[in-house]
Amino acid sequence: MYEFIRGPLLWVAFIVFIAGLIYRIAALVNLSLKKDQVVYDHFSTSWALRSIFHWLLPLNRTVAQYPVYSIMTYAFHILLLGVPIFLLAHSVLWYESWQISWWSLPEDVADYLSLLMLALILFLIIRRMVAPYARIVTTAADYLLLVVVALPFLTGYLAYHQWINYHLMVILHMLSGELMLILIPFTKLSHMIFFFFSRAHIGSEFGERRGTVTW
Repeated sequence: MYEFIRGPLLWVAFIVFIAGLIYRIAALVNLSLKKDQVVYDHFSTSWALRSIFHWLLPLNRTVAQYPVYSIMTYAFHILLLGVPIFLLAHSVLWYESWQISWWSLPEDVADYLSLLMLALILFLIIRRMVAPYARIVTTAADYLLLVVVALPFLTGYLAYHQWINYHLMVILHMLSGELMLILIPFTKLSHMIFFFFSRAHIGSEFGERRGTVTW
């Protein structure tokens, strides 16, 4: 089972991930051409890039209004991408499969960062439960997505320390990671891609057309 999950099933996950994103992007562009042609009439590359830049970095009003939440969410997104990419065990697998290698995090640092990531996910879950403005727009699917994001970190942490059942935790770690990859194009996790489209559009709309900024 391990070889199947690491091999064919991983390829299926990557194919669904890439094909799903291409489909969603194509559908979005096609819909905008039909329903909102003005987006292209007033699009500004400079304003789009400025908008993306200010929202990727802590250079916007939200940070000033909600500093704790902003710091938490910035850390969440950095760790969500950074820990899996620079984890030593993952780097070894990349090298074994495709002879690709890069710098990796020290194992003890990655260990602590995984715990920090789990704490941040718990913070986001609690916030959705207790903050009225977050609770009102939260559905069961939002909680499930946070659990899906947490599972690769939790199972990876348990597998690294060989707690419970090492072989089972490794399998669950791979399955949960592949599940998250498959879900990205079809759930709110797709904002990792559509963020750039929406911010480019909003930046052009407010900057080019209205002469103001949103950050």
